[in-house]
Amino acid sequence: MKNELQTLRLFSPLFPHIYRKNEWGDLDNYPEDLTLGEVLEYEDEILALIQKEGLPGEGDRGLAVYLNDNLSQKIYSINPSVEEWNGELWGVTEIQTHSTLSPSELAELTEWLSGQFSDGWGEGLEQREIEVYDGELYVSFWDSSNRFFIKSEDKLKGNQFFSFGMTMGGMC
Repeated sequence: MKNELQTLRLFSPLFPHIYRKNEWGDLDNYPEDLTLGEVLEYEDEILALIQKEGLPGEGDRGLAVYLNDNLSQKIYSINPSVEEWNGELWGVTEIQTHSTLSPSELAELTEWLSGQFSDGWGEGLEQREIEVYDGELYVSFWDSSNRFFIKSEDKLKGNQFFSFGMTMGGMC
C-alpha cells in the first residue's frame, strides 16, 4: 500500500521593492519598498519567476532534493510560491511529507528554509528583476529585520487580528 502524502503550508511575509520608471521612462536610482497589499497586483509576474527558477533536476520534489539529513526521509517535496491572503501577497511554501513532522523536525525545517530564503534559493530569486509595466520589481522571501518569520498556515490564519507590523521575529 502506497503511503499517502500529507501537506503542510508555511507562510512568510514577502519583502518587495520596485525601481519605478520616471516621466522619461528611465528607472529611478532608488527602490521603493512595497507593502504586501501593493505587491498583490504583481502576483502573476512573481509566480512566473518562481516557476522559471525551478531546476530540471528538482522535478516535483522542488527544494527537497537539497535536504541531506533525517528530514529527507520524511519530506517528499518543498515548493515555494506566493498567494493572496487577507488582501496581501504572502510567500507560501508547500511541503509534502510522508508522515507528520514532530515539533523539533518542524523547527529544523523552518531553520533550513530560513537559510534557503536568505542564502540559497531565495538569494537567487531576489536578484532577478521582474519586468513590470511601471518598472523593475524585486522580491525576497527573507529579510534580516525582526519582520521576517515563518509560520504554519493554521498559526497565521488562526489569529485573525494578526498585524504584520507588530510581529516579533522567529519561526513556526
